[in-house]
Amino acid sequence: MRTLSACAARTESRPGAAARRAAAIIVAVVLACAGLTAAAQTGAASAGDEGKQIFLQGAQPSCAVCHTLADAGSTGNIGPNLDELKADATRVRRAVKEGIGNMPPFGATLSDAQIDAVSRYVARAAGGG
Repeated sequence: MRTLSACAARTESRPGAAARRAAAIIVAVVLACAGLTAAAQTGAASAGDEGKQIFLQGAQPSCAVCHTLADAGSTGNIGPNLDELKADATRVRRAVKEGIGNMPPFGATLSDAQIDAVSRYVARAAGGG
């Protein structure tokens, strides 16, 4: 009966065995990295989808009633055009949480996670970062 180390030694003595094993390791690493990248992109898309849903339906009244945002297909003209404003997520978050001008505060009706999601979505969709 052969031992595992004897089989490994025999395999190593075959021409090109080390190169094939190295190639297999590289392929495995590349596939693992590709899977992690896809999972991260899916997570980012899910967060964006959540923010968009809050923008369109989650907040009451809906953000889309007052604001124009091309990505959301909204054409409201009561509040500023978000595509032109290009606010960053911090600025959007403060406006959503505390209100600004005619905009009511949503800090009591949306969770911090929802406010974060819609803020990131608006900033990304409008090109504010």
